[in-house]
Amino acid sequence: MARLRSFQRLAANFVDIADFLLVYIEEAHPSDGWVSSDAAYNIPKHQCLQDRLRAAQLMREGAPDCPLAVDTMDNASSAAYGAYFERLYIIQEEKVMYQGGRGPEGYKISELRSWLDQYKTRLQSPSTVVIQV
Repeated sequence: MARLRSFQRLAANFVDIADFLLVYIEEAHPSDGWVSSDAAYNIPKHQCLQDRLRAAQLMREGAPDCPLAVDTMDNASSAAYGAYFERLYIIQEEKVMYQGGRGPEGYKISELRSWLDQYKTRLQSPSTVVIQV
């Protein structure tokens, strides 16, 4: 949840240049599976989409200002983006511009912030146009 709050702060800081989306995927540490000793929630393995939607509501509570999508039960988004357990992406004009490492170790908000800072600087820099006559 601390990472989710950091992500929400980042989204608030860059809302003027980017759209942010959270995608809830399958539970990494279900209470009826490989349980983490520091799990903040008791979420069993999703048996149906309704289970996943209920669990996703906890994510929404952690970042209420970010739009939230929920992966399908066949985990199509997770498979397409290699998102299991968690991952950060920047997609621009249907192209992956930034792909963070796999979480939890590779999940680095600081890298995402750096990319967004550089992008914002480029947007704010006047472009030089050369016109040949």
